[in-house]
Amino acid sequence: MTAAAVLAAAYLVGSLPTGLALVRMLAGTDLRRQGSGNIGAANVYRVAGPGLAALVLAADMLKGTSAVLLARAADLGAGWAVAAGLIAIAGHNWSVFLRFGGGKGIATSFGVLLAISPVAAAVAAGAWVAAVAVTRYASVGSLLAVASVPLVVWGRGEPRAHLVFGLAALLLAVCRHWANIRRLLAGAELRVFDTRGPVTRS
Repeated sequence: MTAAAVLAAAYLVGSLPTGLALVRMLAGTDLRRQGSGNIGAANVYRVAGPGLAALVLAADMLKGTSAVLLARAADLGAGWAVAAGLIAIAGHNWSVFLRFGGGKGIATSFGVLLAISPVAAAVAAGAWVAAVAVTRYASVGSLLAVASVPLVVWGRGEPRAHLVFGLAALLLAVCRHWANIRRLLAGAELRVFDTRGPVTRS
């Protein structure tokens, strides 16, 4: 496969609205009208429980991992593998199947990270768990987890492509969490276990 074909495939894989589809199929619920309105695992937890949340988390992670593996299978090199991963995250965030709406990209970012830097992935996972345990805000955990990535890969002397990924993933995360950041500052952000009724915000 050419690099262009790999990137196109990565975008399409990333664009698959797995959370929305799985919850609609298995629970008969439209995630966009419940909880925070987001289609990711944290909102699935609020709306449909831990079992479906774990399934959606795994599916969204697989999108990121598969994009990296596809680039590697095409023997395109580390830089293209990172590019494919970032394109998959962009697909999740701005899905062609959702009129260029989508999720926050954290689980898909973690899937990419598992494929390119398992150590950084482990640190990010630990940061997420610790932050959510203390604050009960998935958004805080997500932002701190992604922020840890460039620090870890730089500190470990990993390839420059990994540092580029970490910085780009952080930029994407801040962009997609901007509304969450504003709600955190206003004291209006939903906590992980908050099951307040339907909303229209994302």
